Amino acid sequence: MTRYLLKRLGGALLVLLALSVAVYALFYLVPGDPARLACGERCSTQQVTQVRERLGLDASVFTQYGHFLQGIVAGRDYSTGTAVLHCDAPCLGFSYKTDQQVTRLILERVPATLSLALGAMVIWLVIGVGTGLLSALRRGGITERALTVLTLAGTGMPVFILGLLLLMAVCAYLRWLPFPSYVPLSQDPEQWAWNLLLPWLTLGFFESAKYARLTRSSTLETLAEDHIRTFRAYGVGERAVVGRHALRGAVPPVIALNANDLGTVVGGAVLTETLFGIPGIGKTLVDAVRVVDVPVVVGVVLVTGTAVVLANVVADLLYAAADRRVALL
Repeated sequence: MTRYLLKRLGGALLVLLALSVAVYALFYLVPGDPARLACGERCSTQQVTQVRERLGLDASVFTQYGHFLQGIVAGRDYSTGTAVLHCDAPCLGFSYKTDQQVTRLILERVPATLSLALGAMVIWLVIGVGTGLLSALRRGGITERALTVLTLAGTGMPVFILGLLLLMAVCAYLRWLPFPSYVPLSQDPEQWAWNLLLPWLTLGFFESAKYARLTRSSTLETLAEDHIRTFRAYGVGERAVVGRHALRGAVPPVIALNANDLGTVVGGAVLTETLFGIPGIGKTLVDAVRVVDVPVVVGVVLVTGTAVVLANVVADLLYAAADRRVALL
C-alpha cells in the first residue's frame, strides 16, 4: 500500500508541474501585455516599462517561469522601486486591481466554498446512492420508472435553472425562507445553515443524478455476478446479500466519482456561487475575469487543478482500500 501511495503522489506531482507550465504559458505568454494590464490603460510607456521590470516580465521566458515556480515553492521578492515586498510560499503573485496577495485572497474565500461543497456532497450522496440502490432493487417496477424520470430530470436541468426555480418557489412565492445571504459559520451557525440550504439543494440535486445512475448500474452488475448467485443458493438473506456484498461492489466507482466532483466543486462552483452570491472561489474567478485580473485568474485555476488532482489521489487510495487488488497493479 505504501508503494502504491508513493507512486500516486509521484504521478500527482508530475501532473501539477505540467499544469503549472500550461497555465503560465496560457495566461502570460499568449499575445498581450501583462504589464499593461497590471498598470492600466492610462499608463504611459515609461510606467508600463517600470511595471514590467518590477514584475520580472523583462527577463527570458524560462527565467520568468523559474521565478513563478520559485514563488509557489519557496516564496518570492517583488521590488516596488523604493522597497522590496516578500511574498511567502505558496506565492501566486499580487492582484492587479487590489495589490492584495492572491494566495491570501483565495484563502479568504475557501471557507465559503468548503461550506458549499461539503454540504452539497452529503445531499448528492444520500439522494444519489439511495435512489440508485432503490432503483436497482425495484428493477422493472413503478418505483424504478419514477426514479429514472427523476434522475433524467436532474441530469437534463442546468444548475442555474434549478437554482432560479428554487429561489422563486421557496423565497418569492411560498416565502418559507428569505433570499440567501451568506453568513460565516463562526458568526452564526444557524443562519449559516439556513442561508446555505438552497445552494446545497441546488448543487446536491444536480449532482445526485450521476450517482443514482452509477449506483444503479454498479449494483445491477454486482447482483448478476456468480458469487451473488452462490450466496442466494446457500440461503443467505436478501438484505445480507445486498448490504454486505452487492453494495460493497458498487461503492468503489462512487468513491472515485465523489472525490473528483468534490475536488471540482472545491475548485469553484462558479454558477452556484454566482447565483446565490456566495463569496467563494468560483465567484472570485468570475470577478477576476470581468476585470482581467490575470494573477487572480491564474491562482484560481491552479487551486482548482490542484484540488482535482489531490482529490483523485484520495479517490485512488480509497478505491485501493475498498479493493486491495488495485494496490497490486
